Amino acid sequence: MTSSLPTEIETNRQPDHEINPQFLTRWSPRSFTNQEVTEDVLLSLFEAARWAPSGSNLQPWRFIIARTDEQKAKFHEFIMPANREWCEKAPVLALVISHTKTARGDNNPSHQFDAGTAWGYLALEANNQGLVTHAMGGFHRDQAREALQIPEDYDIHAVIAIGYRGSVDALAEKFQERETPSTRRPLNELLFSGEFGQTL
Repeated sequence: MTSSLPTEIETNRQPDHEINPQFLTRWSPRSFTNQEVTEDVLLSLFEAARWAPSGSNLQPWRFIIARTDEQKAKFHEFIMPANREWCEKAPVLALVISHTKTARGDNNPSHQFDAGTAWGYLALEANNQGLVTHAMGGFHRDQAREALQIPEDYDIHAVIAIGYRGSVDALAEKFQERETPSTRRPLNELLFSGEFGQTL
């Protein structure tokens, strides 16, 4: 299932075990075109996120999206300059947040875990739709909360740039060498047998 991969993927990403190619071909470019993402395509990404699993089926994730110039300008104010340099071309920005409480008002211990899963579903469906996504943590959360009127019982996690991939040459030179699919740690560093530190 991992044959016929794009050259840049095959060069940088070799799985040790057979997996669906979507897990290899999804990565986080910084170069975007300004091509519009139609609403039906965009909503399909959030439809995929909607079906992510969650503790007690609380579905704590929420997304605030920016598509108009006015909306994106508001996002740009709280995104750090190094990220703004490349993400300003993205036609869509989305902020991932999650509700920290259960229906009874108790703390939900899995809200962050669940929101991360929803983002993963979104990213895979974007890849399936021919889009690229890049999640970033380099932004000012307090400013985002104020600018977007986010209640205190929601945690703020990441800004996601969404759009169609642009050329490497469109990036500033300092970003160009980083515009390549990253590799991963070997499985034996991630997987333990029976207890922590015990490899298979």
